[in-house]
Amino acid sequence: MMVMTVPNSALRAVRTGMRMSQDDFARALQAAGHRVGEPNDANKRLVQRWESGTIAAPRPVYARALEVVTGLPISLLGFAAVSGDHVADDQHGGHDLTSPMSGLATPTPKASSATVRKSYEGVWLSRYQYYSSGREESFAGQHFVVALQHGDRLTVRSLPGSATSSLSLDLTVDGAVITGTWVEQTDPAGYYRGARYHGAIQLLAEPTGRRMAGKWVGFGKNMDVNTGPWELIFRDASTSKATLDRYNTSAT
Repeated sequence: MMVMTVPNSALRAVRTGMRMSQDDFARALQAAGHRVGEPNDANKRLVQRWESGTIAAPRPVYARALEVVTGLPISLLGFAAVSGDHVADDQHGGHDLTSPMSGLATPTPKASSATVRKSYEGVWLSRYQYYSSGREESFAGQHFVVALQHGDRLTVRSLPGSATSSLSLDLTVDGAVITGTWVEQTDPAGYYRGARYHGAIQLLAEPTGRRMAGKWVGFGKNMDVNTGPWELIFRDASTSKATLDRYNTSAT
């Protein structure tokens, strides 16, 4: 019996939305694998086979790299997620038709060599404050964000329906100290007319693991260096599609 393949339009849409070619995407997956201590052999041909539907689900090592690169759980990347030993062979195209599959399952990352005491994975409310020199007034930016954790790396991406701008943070966890970078693409129709801002951030996680608070630093409209408070408030430990759909609404 012939098995029909269904193209993975979700993965292709995410990749093209990141303005990456298939070659660029494969290189980013390799770099992500090295960062989390799980090297992989991603290449353009593998990305093509995912997007064409020839490979319905990636092996866990690729699933984790995909989450790091895109900042999205595997359940939102158009794959049929698999668990345990029943995984597709990404390099040889094998299929286990008896594998249990669930569109909402997110693979459990393997423990890395660096022990991380807490897991910060889930949905958070992100809030920061900034001063607008052009308007001589302080403002607050709010997003619902999804955080994915792989070892000591924390990837945070805003849910698109939670704000008119998009936000991403790439962080490293060292005990209660969380340090990294942020990027915000502002609303094309807003005051900053789609300008892209970026900078550094350092947060301290409270012992409960339900709040992180600290400071951001970044350049302003007049190329001066600004800073301000930033906090992440825990909302939900789940990263299932149903949960993300529930929080994909205005955070204000």
